[in-house]
Amino acid sequence: MFRRAFWFTAGAAAGAWATTKVNRKLRQLTPESLAAQAADKAVEAGHRLKEFALDVRAGMLQRETELEEALGLDAPVDPALPGPRRTALGPGGDAPGRRERPHPTHPYNRNEDH
Repeated sequence: MFRRAFWFTAGAAAGAWATTKVNRKLRQLTPESLAAQAADKAVEAGHRLKEFALDVRAGMLQRETELEEALGLDAPVDPALPGPRRTALGPGGDAPGRRERPHPTHPYNRNEDH
């Protein structure tokens, strides 16, 4: 009789444990739970990407400083050297000798009512 009671209790405990495990897994697989897990993973990935971008930016600034020191770009300017060259477009961004159009042309907008 004691054996039967022991095995009955052991079976009931195993059944309760298995039921609990199955119910937890089913709750994890509901659409709401899956959406929450996906959102959490997306936020975590966003934080990782932000940290990576900040690390890359810091590395770029450090390397830029190293290159400026190696090339002597941060040295004081010698007044005997000529000034910087002008660009082909000039100071205003327009090519020299180019005239402005009197009226700006707009592409035809077929959504306008005529």
